[in-house]
Amino acid sequence: MVKQKHQLFVTFLSLADAGVVVVACYLSWVIRRFVVEQPLVDDWATMVKEPLAVIAAPLAVLMLVLFGVYQPRRDRSVWVEQRQVIKSSLASIVAIIIMLWVVGGDAAIAFRSAPSARFFGQPVDAGRVQLVTLAMVQTLFLCLHRLIFRGLLRSIRRRGWNLRHVAVIGVGRLGRIVCRTLERNTWTGIEVAYFISHRDTTRRSTILGKPVLGGLDNLEEVLNGQKPDAVYLAIPNARAAELPRLLKLLEKFAVEVRIVPDVHPRYLPQSMVVSELDGMPVLSYRENPHHGLGGFGKRTVDLAGAAIAIVLFSPLMLLIALLVRLTSPGPVIFAQTRVGLGGETFRIYKFRTMFHAEDEASEATWTARHDPRVTPVGKWLRRMSLDELPQLFNVLLGDMSLVGPRPERPELIAQFKENWRGYILRQHVKAGITGWAQVNGLRGDTDLRKRLQLDLFYIRHWSIGFDFKILWLTIFRGFVHPNAH
Repeated sequence: MVKQKHQLFVTFLSLADAGVVVVACYLSWVIRRFVVEQPLVDDWATMVKEPLAVIAAPLAVLMLVLFGVYQPRRDRSVWVEQRQVIKSSLASIVAIIIMLWVVGGDAAIAFRSAPSARFFGQPVDAGRVQLVTLAMVQTLFLCLHRLIFRGLLRSIRRRGWNLRHVAVIGVGRLGRIVCRTLERNTWTGIEVAYFISHRDTTRRSTILGKPVLGGLDNLEEVLNGQKPDAVYLAIPNARAAELPRLLKLLEKFAVEVRIVPDVHPRYLPQSMVVSELDGMPVLSYRENPHHGLGGFGKRTVDLAGAAIAIVLFSPLMLLIALLVRLTSPGPVIFAQTRVGLGGETFRIYKFRTMFHAEDEASEATWTARHDPRVTPVGKWLRRMSLDELPQLFNVLLGDMSLVGPRPERPELIAQFKENWRGYILRQHVKAGITGWAQVNGLRGDTDLRKRLQLDLFYIRHWSIGFDFKILWLTIFRGFVHPNAH
């Protein structure tokens, strides 16, 4: 019955998506006609073929199916769904282009023979204008449609309609976490109907206001008597050996089964990812968030940003180098060993700010305020954070990034990783010139716990947009700060 309802629900939703695509097709066609200065035609055949709705709508729905947008995943976040909608929409545009090129036909002929015109003095092709417009409009409309649809569903589910009732197997700490998490996120429409103990028998009758209907010995009897829509396995690690037997028992029931691992949130500084390799499920407990396309984008931003910054700051860096050279003996630039990505060491470059380069290079602790070893020019450089400008060359070399946790000395890391749980996780990303902790004022000799919390927050929630936000805040908060000394 649930499956039939879901199929009916998907049918109506796919028809609505197709309608949105048709509207986007005709709007793109009208814009095309406006750009190339052609009047809207009265020929019905042209009005049906030229907007491409007859092929765009089914292709868009097909791509939504292939990208899993219609799968019944109530606990999928709205942003995950939006990413899939964007991917499927752009894939459908590519499919349209391929179909027009390979298959041909009247629609393709009309497209290819479309007259050119001049738009703001530049020659444009009508067909390309329509396709580019369709890619933008269709993607925007589908995303807005899904957001509105989600909002309506959330409102309906908060009123107690369109709910899915689930059973939680596990009455310990993990089972309670599952129940409370589902209760907080009412937008999912998932409601815990009852608990089943993770032990063979149980004396408990209720947990968190929900009934406990038995233990593993009468699991089949309970599921036959009160059939849930899904089962959440919240088995403690001490009873993990029961999982194979439970999964085998649950094969007799047409319910969704989801496993919640017994891992405390404090040990999850990064989001876990589930993947598959030749049929073997793989749970990535911890991985570098900069792998793949995201890492390529971050490296591109690093190279472009560092190159532009070096050009812009080159007169200032030359002036600083001259001041350092004239006001105290010793090298202008000094190199110091720091720890970066994966625990690998590299040589970080800075302008010398102390009278003796040996003191600065061997410094194994954070500099104290009013340190007598710091030169007058060095105090100004540290206060303005200008002594770190040579690290732009570390970014070009790939040792560092523009944004990331600040790199530390190997001696300090050896000390901190023993005393501060999770500190070594900072080495899962490249060290940065600026970071989330720095723009929030945690720099120099400040609270290490708060710095670590902000660094791990950055790693867990990293995105290109987050990097740009930090770079923007660095302009106002990163250069001059009372904690810079």
